[in-house]
Amino acid sequence: MSGVGFAHEKILVLDFGSQTSQLIARRIRDLSVYAELVPCTIPYEKVLEQRPKGLVLSGGPDSVYREGAPQMDPRLATELGIPLLGICYGMQLMGRVLGGQVAGGAGREFGRAELEIAQEVPLFKGLGRRQQVWMSHGDSVERPPDGFQSVGRTAGTPCAAMADVRRSFYAIQFHPEVAHTLAGREILSNFLFEICRCRGDWRVASLAGELMERIRGQVGAGHVVLGISGGVDSSVAAALLHRAIGSQLHPIFVDTGLLRKNEGDQVEKALRGSLGIPLARVDAAQEFRAALKGVEDPEEKRRRIGRVFVEVFQREAGKIGEVGFLAQGTLYPDVIESTSFAGPSAVIKTHHNVGGLPDTLRLALVEPLRELFKDEVRRLGASLGVPALLLGRHPFPGPGLAVRILGEVTAERLALLREADAIFIAELANEGLYDRVAQAFAVLLPVKSVGVMGDFRTYENVCALRAVTTDDFMTADWARLPAEFLAAVSTRIVNEVRGINRVVYDISSKPPSTIEWE
Repeated sequence: MSGVGFAHEKILVLDFGSQTSQLIARRIRDLSVYAELVPCTIPYEKVLEQRPKGLVLSGGPDSVYREGAPQMDPRLATELGIPLLGICYGMQLMGRVLGGQVAGGAGREFGRAELEIAQEVPLFKGLGRRQQVWMSHGDSVERPPDGFQSVGRTAGTPCAAMADVRRSFYAIQFHPEVAHTLAGREILSNFLFEICRCRGDWRVASLAGELMERIRGQVGAGHVVLGISGGVDSSVAAALLHRAIGSQLHPIFVDTGLLRKNEGDQVEKALRGSLGIPLARVDAAQEFRAALKGVEDPEEKRRRIGRVFVEVFQREAGKIGEVGFLAQGTLYPDVIESTSFAGPSAVIKTHHNVGGLPDTLRLALVEPLRELFKDEVRRLGASLGVPALLLGRHPFPGPGLAVRILGEVTAERLALLREADAIFIAELANEGLYDRVAQAFAVLLPVKSVGVMGDFRTYENVCALRAVTTDDFMTADWARLPAEFLAAVSTRIVNEVRGINRVVYDISSKPPSTIEWE
């Protein structure tokens, strides 16, 4: 999935369909060990080529008994000879592949549970006898395979953890990657350092040199056109490419007209002034609005925005001269969420930077950040001197405000949302709350409501405010902002943004909701 990979010791995470598979990889990287997420269908020979220090088998929504359920090459367990850690579905599959007995649907268990550690094995080194863990399973291992011992239980699952210490095979029914498993970090650390004997040589801050060498090796003497959207990802990509290839880079800042208030000017000033990047700014707002006219479906919005982006690049690249490469700020989660394997994570959304380029655009892709998570990109950007103004900004979707306007995108509705969003963000900053939430924004709803202003009846738009707290963006909770603060924001928006007469606050968590509305 992730391309050529890095020259570091690595752990491979086999994806069996869990939406937290990428979170496992992130947690491992946070412990200074490089991890890659690969499809569960990866051939045995491919794993051999990569020489991983260990394998993690992720969870998944399936039952090992369902026809067509995701499988793996059994030689990964029987012949590879490296440590294994099975998580949830991964534990059940290990049990079945290695000759144990798995009970289908006999011990359903969801949510918090108390794990009783029955035997101190290397995986549980340094942990107390009882641990809070997070369960989400229907099947369970009823009889461990030969060589394994049951080393942990919960009230609902007699075999909640099993181990074959001699072969360094471990399996747990709970999810160590989620915050609700309180000792999850320690469990993963034990697997990496006690069992796999990793050195821990993954340091994002020192990665710039390696990435620049890779860029030079791919590009050679060729010229690269880079699209800058105004977000963290493309800004860091610009800094990295500029440092790597200098005048061979031709960055184009496409002002889509879908950015936040004053964002285009801020980005141009930061990249030109602080980093000396020669930016060509293109006003393409009318083109994007025309492409979005009459469109309400969010996936269609993304597709059309992606198409116009490519068209603008094609036109602008033609003005530059001979250009052989198109650079994009694609990140690892973009790739994961936009790709579907036989049996792995369900597609969440289409990312406008992922999925290939049309044949008419004869440019090879350069994606220097494709194997990095968002927090890693921020750390890389800091090491390159990217201004904190850009790095500290809350995540912003590639399609911009188009997917924060529910329904059709028009110039009038963009103006309303832009002003409301600016008020919300400004008030968060004024009250010292901006850095206490992970993401905050306004959404313009496709409904109108009756209101009264002075002696006049109004029938105007409804604006929703969204603010969340999260460590990983895989799960998120709605931010408990003070009622007085929300009242002040609502008053400002209704008073200052003519066309909005009602403000609501989103108190939905992820899951079941997503952070963005579209």
